[in-house]
Amino acid sequence: MSLKTTITKAFLALAVLPAFSNPIPLLPEKATLTLDENWSSGEIDSKTWYSLRKQWEEGNAGVVPENVSMVEDTLDGKPIQALRCEAHGDRYDGPIVGLQGETKRVGGVLVSKQHFASGRFQIVAKIGSKDAPRPKGMVPALWTYGFRIVKVDAALSDDFQATEPLYHPYLQKWLKGNCFYWSEIDFPEYGKAGEYQTPMYNTFLGSQKDSLTFDVGDASDGNYHTYTTDWRTHLVPLKGIKDSDVRESEGFYWVATKEVPFESTFGNPLKRLGKDDYAVYAGKTATHWIDGRFIGQNTKFVPCMSAQLNLGVWLPKWAGEADWKVSSIQIASVKVWQYGDPGDVLNFLTDDIEDNFKVDGSPIPPK
Repeated sequence: MSLKTTITKAFLALAVLPAFSNPIPLLPEKATLTLDENWSSGEIDSKTWYSLRKQWEEGNAGVVPENVSMVEDTLDGKPIQALRCEAHGDRYDGPIVGLQGETKRVGGVLVSKQHFASGRFQIVAKIGSKDAPRPKGMVPALWTYGFRIVKVDAALSDDFQATEPLYHPYLQKWLKGNCFYWSEIDFPEYGKAGEYQTPMYNTFLGSQKDSLTFDVGDASDGNYHTYTTDWRTHLVPLKGIKDSDVRESEGFYWVATKEVPFESTFGNPLKRLGKDDYAVYAGKTATHWIDGRFIGQNTKFVPCMSAQLNLGVWLPKWAGEADWKVSSIQIASVKVWQYGDPGDVLNFLTDDIEDNFKVDGSPIPPK
């Protein structure tokens, strides 16, 4: 074989590898490290994190703080402290209870106090154990989440309201007169129907959602892997908007007429550039790697509003039967760099996630 042929074949082999086609880029010069957590103290800092006592969807008893703890572990042969978010399956018979006092299908989630927008999220985590690396029935996940409800009288819910500039009739969901600002990126969410090879990488932008699945290989093998996601936002010029089409509130401008197509903003706020001159704040991309290997990219319904980082595991009905006692996701470290992209919407989604049941499992009435 000639030297030329050898070089050509080597080049072609490299060309088909995803890690080479889209490597992790260098951090932007303006990137600022705003969270650097390796749990070295052996404790969870309550000024940085809080854990949930909350239930979502059907077929599970929620997540509880009792399932979030620190454990000793090893990484690359060295002892470490790791965050453990525990999951209790269908055969769990221990004392910890979730919603309605149920002991089965209870998980654990830890949430950052800080809200983040565009930036790099780097999380070193392992799923399950080497003996049970892919426990069907549980959903281990890493995600950002921010949420806010704006309400008007149900009789007025089908139009914009001068007295409530944040209300958008096309963001109604579940209840009349309730519009929802929702910012979420899942990177990833494992375990739908027990599937771990191709987890979900979802984006939520208000009432819009896009759910993608990407092949992650053997990342859920009971060993630690490095999950990296870059979230980018931008400002998009918006033609034809007049000052009379918008209202100002909380430092942003909001569409106030159905004459502006919903698809031009999806409920995101606008930035005023001058008289009758506006751009919309918008998410651009969420790009994902595992151990430096390119996994995939979200480009549709990417949010722009800042959100809190969530780490943990839960057991919804759609994950399937959980025919085991105990499993977990463990996190060795978390780093977040903020980029400060021009499309970031900061200080609008600001609330912590609220618990919806008590220590004894009894529901907390909604406000």
